[in-house]
Amino acid sequence: MEICFVASECSPFIKVGGLADVVGSLPQALTRNGAHCCVVVPLYKKINDNYGHQLTYLGEYPVDINYTQRIVKVMGMDKDGVTYFFIQHAGYFEREGGIYGFMDDGERFAFFQKAVMELFRAINYWPDVIHCHDWHTGMIPCMLKENYWYDSRYNRMKTVYTIHNLAYQGNFPKSMLDSCLGLSFRLFDNGNVRFDGGISFMKTGIVYADKVTTVSPNYAREILTSEYGEHLDQVLMMRGSDLWGIVNGIDTSVWNPTTDNHLAYNFDRENWQEGKAANKAALQKQLGLDEDPHCFVLGMVTRLVDQKGIELVIQQMDEIVKMPMQLVILGNGNAEYERILTDCENGNKGKICFYNGYNEPLSHLIYGACDGFLMPSKFEPCGISQLISMRYGTLPIVRETGGLKDTVNPYNMFNGDGNGFSFYQYDGLDMKEAIWRALAVYYDVPQHWTNLVYHALDTDVSWDHSAGIYMDLYHNLGVW
Repeated sequence: MEICFVASECSPFIKVGGLADVVGSLPQALTRNGAHCCVVVPLYKKINDNYGHQLTYLGEYPVDINYTQRIVKVMGMDKDGVTYFFIQHAGYFEREGGIYGFMDDGERFAFFQKAVMELFRAINYWPDVIHCHDWHTGMIPCMLKENYWYDSRYNRMKTVYTIHNLAYQGNFPKSMLDSCLGLSFRLFDNGNVRFDGGISFMKTGIVYADKVTTVSPNYAREILTSEYGEHLDQVLMMRGSDLWGIVNGIDTSVWNPTTDNHLAYNFDRENWQEGKAANKAALQKQLGLDEDPHCFVLGMVTRLVDQKGIELVIQQMDEIVKMPMQLVILGNGNAEYERILTDCENGNKGKICFYNGYNEPLSHLIYGACDGFLMPSKFEPCGISQLISMRYGTLPIVRETGGLKDTVNPYNMFNGDGNGFSFYQYDGLDMKEAIWRALAVYYDVPQHWTNLVYHALDTDVSWDHSAGIYMDLYHNLGVW
């Protein structure tokens, strides 16, 4: 079975969020299940700078955009059993300042999707399934059925569209249908691509894909409601029989406390207590926290955006600083949140540390050193951080939403069962109470805490189970 993943980012080449982690690790897991996978992403400047010397030139071809013809070059490489294709166009993709947030993002990713559709013909590569991810690739199922129906090589290909975050939809003016996408305005008039007076790449992917997936069973249920459906709940309900919720996994070779070279001390299930103690000491020293081996340390590695529940943390900060614990937050995003958290650190040196930015080695150390990991998300399609934290024996404290509810089994005070702590309402007081529950077990019921850590370490957070479900989904399409 030949599966072609198409996405805007892919770890380790380029990463902004969890999308890159999935596209970077799921193909390898599918390969272990007998499929052959390729991944197609734009060739951003950062990729070219870091990996350009490893890439092989595979060819070039023209793509029409804005009534002009632009030349695309295709570069490729094989890595860990997966083939990677990179779509090169310097004007669209080799820019300073990140990979998203440009005024012409609609045109850029329209061009990328058209280039992908022509890639198959240019290099004579014909996958069984095109697996598209998020709004940046949502028009591909539509273009396949509307613009390539006459070609039997395209006509046999099936499409899967995965929603990683329904809140980011790729909504643009309808004029792009003709100028950038080469699609008929008929599709706007009949409602197939129309959304809020313009067009939606996300809606189009949902309407046209043969199967639609999202990244946890609970999120698949949530997005059928008006509360979480982002005005697409009715469209999703129409595709209900084709909607699959499949929980994400993580690359357990990258996130592995026994081999992680970013840790001060590697550990496994047998010596996790020594490992935690050594890494906590290293983290406290590195970040200027009070060097107390017995103090509970709570970590967050997150984007500072409303979705992640940072407002709840800020609301309760006066209470948090009174708790018998230290708080470490690594992340950036909303400038006001950054300012407030910086002020919190400055007023509570030794107890609170806010690292403004992203630091990959430090993120690993936080997972390995902390006792608890806080994720008070307003919504969370799946979540990766709670999976990583459990892999490192760090107990997640989460709100019961999306994939957090699917993956974290809350502590049972009667029998000591569970692998973390949870709260239901999106409310600062409920979050505070969940933190207090964790502190009470840590300080007062150490045997239960030890059991919870073992349960977390024993939780299967790999792709093995979910990759099998994806294989079932592909088989369900009738391509094998």
